[in-house]
Amino acid sequence: MMVQYLALKAEAGDCLLFYRMGDFFELFFDDARHAAQVLDIALTSRGEHQGVPIPMCGVPVHAAEGYLARLIKAGCRVAIAEQTETPEEAKKRGGSKTLVARDIVRFVTAGTLTEEALLEPRRANVLAAVCDLRGSYGVAACDISTGRMELEECPADRLGAVLARLGASELVAPEGMADLPLDAIVRPARDFSSDAGEARLKALHEVATLDGFGALSRPMLAAAGGLIGYLEHVGRGTLPLLLPPVARIGDAHLAMDEATRTSLEVLASSQGGRRGSLIEAVDRCVTGAGARQLAEDLSAPLTNGAEIEARLALVQWLHDDPLQRGDLREVMRTVPDLGRALGRVVAGRGSPRDMGQLRDGLSEARRIHDHLQGRKDRPALLDALLPALTGHGALTDHFSRALVPSPPTERSQGGYIAELFDHGLDELRQISGDARRAIAALEAKYRAETGIAALKIRHNGVLGYFIEVPARHADPLIAPDSGFTHRQTMAGAVRFNAVALHEEASRIAQAGGFALAREEEHFAQLCEMAVVARHRIAETAAALARLDVAASQAERAAEGGWCRPQILEDRVLEIAGGRHPVVEAALASRGERFVANNCTLSDADRLWLIGGPNMGGKSTFLRQNAVIVLLAQAGGFVPAEAARIGLVDRLFSRVGASDNLARGRSTFMVEMVETAAILAQASERSFVILDEVGRGTSTYDGLALAWAVVEAVHSVTRCRCLFATHYHELARLAESCEALSLHHVRAREWQGELVLLHELAEGPADRSYGLAVAKLAGVPAPVVARAKAVLDRLEKGREQTGGIAAGLGDLPLFAAAAEHKDEVVDQLRARLDAIDVDALSPREALDLLYELKRAAGKLP
Repeated sequence: MMVQYLALKAEAGDCLLFYRMGDFFELFFDDARHAAQVLDIALTSRGEHQGVPIPMCGVPVHAAEGYLARLIKAGCRVAIAEQTETPEEAKKRGGSKTLVARDIVRFVTAGTLTEEALLEPRRANVLAAVCDLRGSYGVAACDISTGRMELEECPADRLGAVLARLGASELVAPEGMADLPLDAIVRPARDFSSDAGEARLKALHEVATLDGFGALSRPMLAAAGGLIGYLEHVGRGTLPLLLPPVARIGDAHLAMDEATRTSLEVLASSQGGRRGSLIEAVDRCVTGAGARQLAEDLSAPLTNGAEIEARLALVQWLHDDPLQRGDLREVMRTVPDLGRALGRVVAGRGSPRDMGQLRDGLSEARRIHDHLQGRKDRPALLDALLPALTGHGALTDHFSRALVPSPPTERSQGGYIAELFDHGLDELRQISGDARRAIAALEAKYRAETGIAALKIRHNGVLGYFIEVPARHADPLIAPDSGFTHRQTMAGAVRFNAVALHEEASRIAQAGGFALAREEEHFAQLCEMAVVARHRIAETAAALARLDVAASQAERAAEGGWCRPQILEDRVLEIAGGRHPVVEAALASRGERFVANNCTLSDADRLWLIGGPNMGGKSTFLRQNAVIVLLAQAGGFVPAEAARIGLVDRLFSRVGASDNLARGRSTFMVEMVETAAILAQASERSFVILDEVGRGTSTYDGLALAWAVVEAVHSVTRCRCLFATHYHELARLAESCEALSLHHVRAREWQGELVLLHELAEGPADRSYGLAVAKLAGVPAPVVARAKAVLDRLEKGREQTGGIAAGLGDLPLFAAAAEHKDEVVDQLRARLDAIDVDALSPREALDLLYELKRAAGKLP
């Protein structure tokens, strides 16, 4: 057995091997040690290998899904080795001592899950593949639980944003790839061939050309080849549901890098869970598919104004009719998860319950279609969705006749095919039922004949049907002429068989076996019908999800008093009474009110420099405006009284930072890396929020960096930007930067206490109130008093010297400074080129050296 196990383990590689032995999956050696620790189960031993006891642990087959879920969550990958023949078949093949053949039938990994118990219903489970091809990156992504597949090509500077948007559970990359992403699964480079990818897609979708799928570039095809190759590997040649690929255009969606998504807490809060995130504050979907679609919308907001307006029109239509919205949401609550049920069926892991979900979901889709079809003034997007909700009449009728109203999750016991669907099956069930009634009659007969009232006919998986009597009544039945045959003696009972019982049991077993085989045939036919209709069913699932999202957005808008944003091509951002939905919800739970604020950015006033105390609301103001842009371009209403939003191509947020020990980066280094990415990638159509740039280093260095970044954003990038800072000296930039204006969050001191008003006002901040905030935070009074004394001394020094910003008023602007530096360097070079070194006397050489040193000292 160990020889077989070790051969399978070599094939499994770095995966834990679940080795099937009877009713258990067993693990051995290091796999057992690791699994026992993760699962908190007993670690035992079995025999010896090379003179050392073999560590061993196991999990029951019937409960394997729960253990798999815990292992996958812990970052493990699992290979499932099943018995591929029965013990009887093994004996026929090689004799009584022949080992049952086993083989790895599937690899279970984070990105290839389809089981309902292993998936989060409100979150997509994405598997992605990335590769580089001649300086460009191809990305392929799919959610095999629903079959959706996307292909994308992007330059190197956008790869991080693309991978952050996908949020893949598992990432596959070719061996030897430069800048290999962390935690990527490395696969052979030959799998990432564009020619192989093209061939695999053609074979998968049974087409002669891929032209119908859009313009698929070579990097896209290479990534698709790697993705499909990995799925073939983990599925041992069996592919899951994969719908025709959708080619995603790089600039069709608002780009956000990982730092921005983390800062804005789009899908997960800073604590790592859904609670406290933006999606939790927005999500009012009543189906899991709708919640997953909403997450996709928030992860990839649109940049096309017409597409955004189409989504907004549908939300508006549902928002303006509360009764209709309520009726639609009530019906949607009963709609099962069509996409994931279809995914399991196509992958060969479907159950009768999944078939019932397809039947019920498609029937409800038709009901929704009929309800909405009769409505007037339908928006264009709704008209586009309605055809996808119908067209399954023949399929649902067949499924309704074939299946019982509530099919079971397991098909091993049968009972899921409805009566009257197959008369032959009904007859087999009748025979089985008659035999069971005959057994009940036999029990009564044997009681009467023996006079033993406690006699019972029972059944188990080992003995089948048997007669059981208490041990004290067993003697008459053991007699040779009793007509009963002894089978087993228990502690308090004795078990027997009888000829008549054996005959009836045989009838039951034979009829039951035939009935199960008949039901299996029908199940296979139903699955085949679903597979043939998979594309249309997937379209229906997508249409239902989009309707649920629109109704959810309308419900959230009505609940919170949100407004429909006006989407413009101009570079403006005008928000009246804007609020942050997460903070507002947190305050409401404590009975407190959120203070709304306005934001009006335009070409003439595109950079706001915001000062004020800590805890005053600067960071919240920055984030809420970024969130409002994101929500608007995702096609939803926004938490504001009114909003006019010019389309944004990239959204950047550098608000808060932490160290990255895995990459050897300090907090300040992380801050600088994020700032560098913004300055390098932001365009005039971008929206940037920056909070306290330069705070992680010395005062002089920090102020200098903040000053230079503000100038670069204003004069070079020229994008819309909110810049929060405690460097009051930056207010001088308003004198030289014509599109920069000064603002502050208001605060007052009242009877020695700091009162934070959370209101934004025009003009520079008068002070930072740092000591007052420290007092609020509970810093000991002696420490605060000492800090006050030090602050007084520092402020006196600033009055005498002009402060750390003395002389900055005469500093040339960013672009002018760069030109001035180049000019001085060129003068030095010209002076050096003109020198005839051989003609200089020692005295002349010394004088010239002093002259050059003085010139170099003038360099900025």
